[in-house]
Amino acid sequence: MCGIVGILGQEPVADRLLDGLKRLEYRGYDSAGICTVHGGDFDRRRAPGKLKNLAQRLAEEPLPGDSGIAHTRWATHGAPTVDNAHPHIVGDVVLVHNGIIENFKPLRDELLAEGREFKSQTDTEVVAHLIAREIERGAEPRAALAAVLPRLHGAFALGVMVRTHPDLLLGARLGAPLTVGYGDGENFLGSDALALAPLTQRIAYLEEGDWVAITRDEVEIYDRDNQRVTRPIVNSGASGQLMDKGNHRHFMQKEIYEQPVVVAQTLRSYLRPLEAQVALPDIEFDLSSVERVVVVACGTASYVGMIGKYWIEQLARIPVEVDVASEYRYRDPVLLPNTLGLVISQSGETADTLAALRHMKAAGVTTGGIINVPTSSMAREVDLLLPTHAGPEIGVASTKAFTCQLAVMAALATNLARAKGRLADEADVVEHLQHVPEAMSMALAHDAEIEAMAPKIAAARDVLYLGRGPEFPLALEGALKLKEISYIHAEGYASGEMKHGPIALIDEQVPLIVIAPSGPLFDKTVSNMQEAQARGAQVVLISDAEGIAQAGENTIATIEMPKVHPLIAPLVYAVPVQLLAYHVAVAKGTDVDQPRNLAKSVTVE
Repeated sequence: MCGIVGILGQEPVADRLLDGLKRLEYRGYDSAGICTVHGGDFDRRRAPGKLKNLAQRLAEEPLPGDSGIAHTRWATHGAPTVDNAHPHIVGDVVLVHNGIIENFKPLRDELLAEGREFKSQTDTEVVAHLIAREIERGAEPRAALAAVLPRLHGAFALGVMVRTHPDLLLGARLGAPLTVGYGDGENFLGSDALALAPLTQRIAYLEEGDWVAITRDEVEIYDRDNQRVTRPIVNSGASGQLMDKGNHRHFMQKEIYEQPVVVAQTLRSYLRPLEAQVALPDIEFDLSSVERVVVVACGTASYVGMIGKYWIEQLARIPVEVDVASEYRYRDPVLLPNTLGLVISQSGETADTLAALRHMKAAGVTTGGIINVPTSSMAREVDLLLPTHAGPEIGVASTKAFTCQLAVMAALATNLARAKGRLADEADVVEHLQHVPEAMSMALAHDAEIEAMAPKIAAARDVLYLGRGPEFPLALEGALKLKEISYIHAEGYASGEMKHGPIALIDEQVPLIVIAPSGPLFDKTVSNMQEAQARGAQVVLISDAEGIAQAGENTIATIEMPKVHPLIAPLVYAVPVQLLAYHVAVAKGTDVDQPRNLAKSVTVE
């Protein structure tokens, strides 16, 4: 959510700043801007909408200057207009900001009372005014920033330049990620390593409360107490190439198709086939001491937690609680001894989940994290990092990150079961998990028939999804995917709950997507499905050949999956659920990779 790139260079920087913004498009945004320092003055271009609009402005009015800052904005305070787009200029200060300043209103009122004028509706402009005021009172830029930071409440990453100091770039972070890049005679600032990858591989991650003063030759990092500190310089390993869709129409489609490979990569780091064992990274605590698991996550990641609840409770007989991260701290949860607090996040920077993690750590809870970015804030703070290996996920709607998280969750459930002495046949589990990539490839083979049936769903106003057991959270995920990218209202339900209210919604205009692999719960799911069919529901049944043969009549479509063990069914059945949402969105003509109002990395509460 929002993105920052700053460069103190040795040659014109506008093109490189724009390239950095392109690499941050995956975060989601609705306006963008660049400001350079040239000839002792600021020069700025801003545009609402996609980066192509900013690129067009730059083509018409090129930006000179060998230093500058750039930003993609996801609107919080104020609509996505030119005036609200970053960078904001106030006096001698130009500033970009990710996050939310929660106390901006009293600060703004204070500044208005002094007669200061605002040109935007944003909370960000308040920060620019505060720093500009300090400089007008005689403060040097570093001192001005240090004086303002304690007054800001909320979450922020800041990039700041001062007209009278064109060779200085300032940054600060609290609750939002910010990275320093080290070059040769030039240095950089960015929201993440991916933004800086073409510029440098040598980076340092600012820690909570840090602020930084960057020149072309030196980087000075200070902690929240304004003490000079050293943060380790690491090799980012991020690719300098812009992400490419290859032969695919959208990144989401490409990432759906990558799943057999990236899930195999993820499982390879956890499976030991020769020893018939599912392994975890080195653990500094005893898994057998875990008496309770609390999973905290947002959106799609929370559904991974719900599926994990079924697996851990069935395999290890350990009670599991799953919480939505945005609610977790605020309900004052009871944290018992011998609890494993597990966070799940693709980016490792999700603000609500990060706050929940810190809440658990402050209470003395042992923590673990299923995370795709090993250098992220969460990855650095958990006691046990369980990495996924999905690679960068550009499409806002999560696909390959979801299934890789499920693969790691299955590995954790297996290890907890072994630690508790309840794992009957680990070799059997290893065999089933090894079969996942092949089964996912078989599921992908049905892409064309899913595309052919998508227009039937695209015409609907409302869609319901049903599932039982671990397929219930998958129904929730299917409904979320459809909502996210097609803008069709959709809801997921446990099949047995249909009679307790949702069946009132059923008529001939409501498609019903039923996720029902054959097995112990199949007959009950089909019974609920048939109750809906009797009331005119247009059913799409996703099952294996056995299930379709038994219950495929009177449906508008069936999608046949390979016959798989119940443990791995959620990973395999995720594929048709994702493909259906994708093709419905394409049929409707929506922006699949960057759906309206959404951001990939939600770094504000």
